[in-house]
Amino acid sequence: MKESLNTLSRSRFLKSFLLLAFTSLVLFSCGSDSDAGQSQPFVLLETTIADIHDAYSSGQLTSRQLVQLYLDRIEAYDQNGPMINSIITVNPKALEEADQLDTAFQSSGFVGPLHGIPIILKDQIDAADMPTTLGSIVLKDYYPDHEAFAVVKLREAGAIILAKATLGAWGGGDTHGSLFGSTRNPYDLERTVGGSSGGPGGAITANFATVAVGQEGFASIRRPSTWNSLVGMRPTAGLVSRTGVYGGWPSINGSLGPMARTVTDLATLLDVLVGYDPEDPLTARGIGHVPESYTEFLDKDGLKGARIGVLHESMNTNSEPDSEDFQKVTAIFEKAVGELKAAGAVIVDPVVIPDLKELLATRANGPDGDESFKRYFGRSANPPFRSREDVVRSPDFDKLIPTRKRAFTRPPRDPGEVESRHYQYLMARDELMTRVLKVMADHQLDAIVHKSIEHQPTLIKDGVNPPYVSSKGAPHLNTFLVFVPTITVPAGFSSDQLPAGISFLGRPYDEGTLIKLAYSYEQGTLHRKPPESTPPLSE
Repeated sequence: MKESLNTLSRSRFLKSFLLLAFTSLVLFSCGSDSDAGQSQPFVLLETTIADIHDAYSSGQLTSRQLVQLYLDRIEAYDQNGPMINSIITVNPKALEEADQLDTAFQSSGFVGPLHGIPIILKDQIDAADMPTTLGSIVLKDYYPDHEAFAVVKLREAGAIILAKATLGAWGGGDTHGSLFGSTRNPYDLERTVGGSSGGPGGAITANFATVAVGQEGFASIRRPSTWNSLVGMRPTAGLVSRTGVYGGWPSINGSLGPMARTVTDLATLLDVLVGYDPEDPLTARGIGHVPESYTEFLDKDGLKGARIGVLHESMNTNSEPDSEDFQKVTAIFEKAVGELKAAGAVIVDPVVIPDLKELLATRANGPDGDESFKRYFGRSANPPFRSREDVVRSPDFDKLIPTRKRAFTRPPRDPGEVESRHYQYLMARDELMTRVLKVMADHQLDAIVHKSIEHQPTLIKDGVNPPYVSSKGAPHLNTFLVFVPTITVPAGFSSDQLPAGISFLGRPYDEGTLIKLAYSYEQGTLHRKPPESTPPLSE
């Protein structure tokens, strides 16, 4: 039976809430402390994959209990209380899957590196028993025939797909959609979580699951990760399959990536996501570039002696460098550069990439969008749409948010103009790649660091009313180049308690180096703190 959040039992929630209120945090342990003679509570807030596995091993926790705890938080804080509004659909079989994993654990131990780990997916990724809505009312009843390749890998590793999260409608822009409205930022409920992977961003920072998988074609992992004080990575194109994900092959800009509260959890999740998939030919490029484990790069001293170039130039056309908002982020970034130096990094400040903004301005979509659309929906025997024109003819089309309606109804572009602009972009992409790598080579850099997002989270009201502010302050150097990775890590909070981050950009397929640098910075600063709007349920 298909189940959405609105069908979760209110009485079950009230009973669970009252029970949890008697615990010191959120869970009464199943085991006992032999020294103290009494049970110890499992701390759900900010828990990690390692914490959970330790609790499973000690008998302190079961997968079913953990899933129920997260479901209770979703009910209390996503649909009630602050109403974060980050979840579209809860997996109706989540508890059943947890029971199966508990049985397997009793007989043979962990089934994989993500055994019993509840994961949230951006609702652009196909998973069994749940619709893939893209946040749009016209897809509210679309149940794909097959799971995404990445989801199959997650399940094989023992993960529990807990829920599908909100996103920028049809995978673009900040997190507003005709199906759900707007998602609120847990650090300031009047502001956006960013996008387009905003639902996973808000959900993980609010502790509705352990980790999440987002998708980035512009800055869609890094923006919500930054604005929700998370770690997020867009891997090099070709490492992670997009099969069963809207916006995949033959388009190459979009990439799935991990989102987490810690670099360690991000690396653990990335280990599972990477791999060759013949249905996504781009993954052939990743063969030979995957280490035994990305967790091997977790080194607290990783910044010592590392050469880091500092890129100050504003890279987003929507940024306002003279604004107070921009300056608040700049102050955090400058402090972060000092923290890198204090951790032992050799700082090369500044680095300049010739004609950076001029080259970035050539970005243009190619002619492969329609083919990508057809391939995605073509995986189903009875797709809801076979073309973009079919979407326009949907009886619910007029209910789409204005920015999405315009995207579907703008006049067709001249094919010759499309090809000409795309060719100019490809030439600029190749030139900019050479210039970036030359700067890194000339200065012997391990990575380039820049502001993850150049502005603070924008107000929701400004995103749903003209002029529809979206993606403000989002650098897109990595997705312009496509074949370079970027990781963002929390860099602290402004005077008005809004999060900001720094991004490490590296050479193609050098995710391991970026994880090392980000982990060292994280461990040396520990900037992340959970939002006050979603405290432990017992408080």
